[in-house]
Parts: sequence; structure tokens; C-alpha cells
Amino acid sequence: MAPIELQSNDHRNPLDIVDELRLTGITRYIDLPQIVVCGDQSAGKSSVLEAISGIRFPTKDNLCTRFATELVLRRDENAGVKVSIIPGSDRDDHDNQRLSEFSHEVDMINPDIGGVIEEAKQVMGLSQTKVFSSDVLRIEFQGVNQPHLTLVDLPGLFRAGNREQSEHEAPIVHQMVRSYMEKPRSIILAVVSAKSDFAPQEVTKYARELDPDGMRTLGLITKPDTLSKDSDSEAAYITMAQNKDVVFRLGWHVLRNRSFETRDVSAEARDLEETRFLESGPWASLNPSTVGIRSLKPRLSNILRD
Repeated sequence: MAPIELQSNDHRNPLDIVDELRLTGITRYIDLPQIVVCGDQSAGKSSVLEAISGIRFPTKDNLCTRFATELVLRRDENAGVKVSIIPGSDRDDHDNQRLSEFSHEVDMINPDIGGVIEEAKQVMGLSQTKVFSSDVLRIEFQGVNQPHLTLVDLPGLFRAGNREQSEHEAPIVHQMVRSYMEKPRSIILAVVSAKSDFAPQEVTKYARELDPDGMRTLGLITKPDTLSKDSDSEAAYITMAQNKDVVFRLGWHVLRNRSFETRDVSAEARDLEETRFLESGPWASLNPSTVGIRSLKPRLSNILRD
């Protein structure tokens, strides 16, 4: 697939039209093209979204995402952030009006949406008794370094409960994630953590069930640096990254996530460390277009355009 200029009118205009249609609520009746980011809890989805956008996402091992978040990225000389809530289909007219008036200021120098997410939870009425919402948080972020890209971040799949979530609520999340994955125009970005065994990670099971021919799924392997060097697990994940095990038409991609110790390093330092890791050892055998954040951004943008 030939590279494209992410800011070209041929590429930008169709995505702008899709975004305008999505804002009208038409997705309740027809499917629009979108990239849905899904994976088990602690798979590294937040780190992936942070690396793509430059926006700081809350990262912790327990429950973070309680609703779908649309992340709309646009390349523009004028930097800015716009935050809104799209009410779920189960809301009445009063709630629709109240939620539609939601807004939040974001610091452009150090964009961090932790506060946005916490305030959105309160406005949506989330609590210990109502843990998940059908409302959608929409974050539009434009800047000179942004790709032209729209992603939908979904709650992480889980089975066991903890103090923030009950195992009885797991089916709610599973149904929400499946409802996005099964749409025929959704591109599934299936995030798989190399820190865990591949087989139990449910996102790939759902991807193969809902996209049996593997036509609209891109697998994304995170945390490759947690694998023991020269281990069988490392070899298995490299084979998977080569699209020789679980085969998807869109193939696989590999990212090295920030660690807890490096959570405050600059984006440039994070990208440089990732490049050094993926250009060493057995990971260097992979196609350069299938590794690293720098190649993932245009790859996703091309996929969404096509």
C-alpha cells in the first residue's frame, strides 16, 4: 500500500464527513467506518493510545475505561482540544440535553485527560452501583504532529472481579465490546499483551468469531520487552508478528509500551527507546513497517481511508 499524505484533501475530506455524520447520532441506524481499540484489561491499550496521540491517558492495572471514548485526531497548524459527550440511546430528553452541554478544558502544553474522564464519570452518573455507561466521551485533538485518524477506545475485557468491578458486570463489558467489533465497517485493532499467554486473551477469540476470514482485523502485540530473551514465548510471539500463526489480512504490529518507571519521559525519548529495542535481537527480523509507533500511525490512517 503506497504511503499517502495524511493532510491531503483526498484523505481528509471523507473522514471529516464521516465525523460529521457520527455527531448527528446516525450510527444508531447505520454503520460508519471506524477503528475500534479492544483488548483484555492490562493489555496496554492506554499506552498505545497515548503513543499515537500524545495525550496522557490514565494507566493502571485495574478498571480504567467505563465507557467508549472516541479519539478524533486531526493534523492542523492550530492546536486545540474539544471535549463532549454523545448520549447513549437509553437516555431521555432531559439527559440528552444535560450531557450534550458537557465540556472540559485541557492543558495543551501537557495534555492529560485523567481529569476529563473523572468528570465525565460523574456527569454520566457512574458509581459503585452503575459501573458502565452507553454514553460516549468524544475528544477531538488537533495539532501539527497529529495523524488524521479516528479511534474508539473500549473498556477492557475481564472475567474476575475486584473492588471496582464485579464479575457479574463482565457480561456487560463483553456485550459492549462485541457490539462494536461485530459491525461490518469496524476495523478491529486487537491489542494482545506479550506479558500474558496468548490463548486466554479473549479479544482474539472474539476477533476470529466476529471476523472469521480475518479481513478487517489488525493484531497489535504490546509489551514485547517483558518476554524472556530466547524463550519459547518470545519465539511464538515473533512468529505471530510475522502473521504465520493467527493470520489476519491486515497482519500484526508490535509496540513497546512505556513502563511505570518511564511514564514521565518525553514522547521523543519513548520513541527512541522503542526503536532501539525493536532494532535489536530477534525483533530486528520483522518488517520495519510492522513495528513501532512511527509506522503504526500512517498504517492505521491508510486502513481507515481504504
